[in-house]
Amino acid sequence: MPRPDLSARPRRTATTAVTLAALALLTACGGGEPKPADTAVAVAAAPATDAAAPTDKGAATYTQICASCHQATGLGVEGTFPPLAGSAWLTGDAQVPIAIVIAGLQGEISVGGKAYNGAMQAWGMLSNDDVANVLTYTRSQWGNAAGPVTPAEVKAVRDKIGSRSAWTAEELKKEFPGAGG
Repeated sequence: MPRPDLSARPRRTATTAVTLAALALLTACGGGEPKPADTAVAVAAAPATDAAAPTDKGAATYTQICASCHQATGLGVEGTFPPLAGSAWLTGDAQVPIAIVIAGLQGEISVGGKAYNGAMQAWGMLSNDDVANVLTYTRSQWGNAAGPVTPAEVKAVRDKIGSRSAWTAEELKKEFPGAGG
């Protein structure tokens, strides 16, 4: 019996692995509901273009990664995913949202006098530029008027916190006095 020609079989590449990892990360934030595969491909394969303004890049990252939980309106989902609109956690000391994006957040957090008890996964695999861009975008949307975040600020926080696991609200308040308002 002749052996099948295996050379015509597609090979798994690093791109495929990154795409699968991105899909897994995106579905984790969406409450278990799978995201379309093209969303994961866009996240994994979207080239960074120097021509786009940081807020444009931040808007794209927000739409691809954050909006499934915090919603396009920045209003979140009551009880589970806190709003970013008017959130002192986002608009106060920039180190706080940087630390949250890099390491994640778990447990109860109060935003605008309401309790939320969910989990935000770590997005530490994002570049310093990506984190700075998405935070610059969110800190200036939905009535927020906080200043921009720079890649250097992101790097400083990344260096400070290392490879720690997800924060709790209490840990953030201890590490960054004044966090959360």
